[in-house]
Amino acid sequence: MRTSLFEPFTEIDLPLPDRRDGKVRASWAIGHDRRLIVTTDRLSAFDRVLAGVPYKGQVLNQLAAWWFDRTADIVPNHVVSVPDPNALLARAAVPLPVEVVVRGHITGVTDTSIWGMYADGLRTIYGYDFPDGLRKNTPLPQPIVTPTTKAQSGGHDVPLTCTEVVERGLLDADLWDRIMSVALALFERGVDVADDAGLILADTKYEFGITHDGDLLLIDEMHTPDSSRFWMADSYERRLAADDEPESLDKEVVRRAYADLGYKGDGPAPSVPDEVWSATTARYIVAYERLTGSPFEPGSYPVPERLTANLTKAGLL
Repeated sequence: MRTSLFEPFTEIDLPLPDRRDGKVRASWAIGHDRRLIVTTDRLSAFDRVLAGVPYKGQVLNQLAAWWFDRTADIVPNHVVSVPDPNALLARAAVPLPVEVVVRGHITGVTDTSIWGMYADGLRTIYGYDFPDGLRKNTPLPQPIVTPTTKAQSGGHDVPLTCTEVVERGLLDADLWDRIMSVALALFERGVDVADDAGLILADTKYEFGITHDGDLLLIDEMHTPDSSRFWMADSYERRLAADDEPESLDKEVVRRAYADLGYKGDGPAPSVPDEVWSATTARYIVAYERLTGSPFEPGSYPVPERLTANLTKAGLL
């Protein structure tokens, strides 16, 4: 077992220039068309790094690679190989300035969430008209695409309507139409896989990028407990009937703990009990095992054979 993330690269003496650090991951340029992306155990909620969650990085990295393998027929992704449990070797791409959130339920814990705005009386949200009588955490008539800007360091995502994406010149109309179509297809696949695993995929975020050659790629991560809201299906109806929150397998447990303390992301975060972080680790691992059908083994990850075969055929390995 490798003891360092970088052994495969230091052995052949490749430089690691152009380091970029995000809230929960870091990446390095490998030549002009590859990046090494390393996922950490840091957790971000309300666009802030709040704490470290043991094994989170491995769960996210491995689960995202698993999903990329199962959605490559919908849109190409940036994965080249998985050299380490915490790392992806990815095709370099310029991230698009819009993040795409697809929502299948009306939910949220703050006054800026869809449910928060709806509960305050708004009926037109993100450019969509919502009917009266919706209950929190219930399905929407159909999934909706709700874009946001990609937050800069220290800032927050800014909600957009689909019309504003084009009107502000963030993306041209044809590309935005294609991205919406792809995002809805990915979400449909995610809902089906989650359902087979006894889970509900309530909403999720996708990020896209453009390669040096102008190809559209799915980038970052997908359908992980950090980027998606997963609920346990077997307790959903019972908890809904009791006006209780669904049993979640995502970082919603962290958001809810901070929201209960009145914190919404501005200023220093208050302390929360240690069990919040241990409960988050447990939920992340359950999500991984439910979705993949395999036990989570820290420090061990076989590269999916089908992913490797597809990348080799495409000349990327």
